[in-house]
Amino acid sequence: MELTKHGHACVALDEDGRRLVIDPGAYTDPGALDGATAVLITHEHPDHFAPDRIRAALEGDPALEVWTNGSVAGQLAGFGSRVHAVGDGDAVSAAGFDVRVHGELHAEIHPEIPRIANVGFLIGGRVFHPGDALTVPEEPVATLLLPVHAPWSRTADVIDYVRAVGADRAFAVHDGLLNEIGLGGVAGLLGERGPGTPTPYSRLAPGDTVEL
Repeated sequence: MELTKHGHACVALDEDGRRLVIDPGAYTDPGALDGATAVLITHEHPDHFAPDRIRAALEGDPALEVWTNGSVAGQLAGFGSRVHAVGDGDAVSAAGFDVRVHGELHAEIHPEIPRIANVGFLIGGRVFHPGDALTVPEEPVATLLLPVHAPWSRTADVIDYVRAVGADRAFAVHDGLLNEIGLGGVAGLLGERGPGTPTPYSRLAPGDTVEL
């Protein structure tokens, strides 16, 4: 399986000619959807879900399907059984990838801002994308896609989350609002200048690919 970073929260997984794209939002190059066999969307915020782009992709490829939470699925009405609503505990097959769904709600941004639905996806029992939440799956995770910066998080919480998941490796996602100084600061705290985690951390630049 190959993992490619496409900017901010979006990644693609390629295996045996199939491509699964996760969270191709407004901060992601539209080309991230090229060749997609299936799309997973964790929640409705625009940095994860660009409705017009997803509709255009569905219209352009009659075989493309989407798995997401009920709120996002409701915004993609008109595509029938090609848009699947899933929730915590579900296990599905998306374009031949085994996908297990974990989590229910977006992390709290502020007590006065209502929380929305957010689901995380564990793909092939290997790669976990939590969306905008620090959900700990009740099963092993080999590769954690780690949201390193957001209005709802502290780096201390991110460190504790890495420890709680205990993955074999972690790659940064949700980093589109950080400049090089911020990226370096986070990397230091998740690495040699921090309190320590059991999980090696690294960041892929947009367009970089790694084999898992």
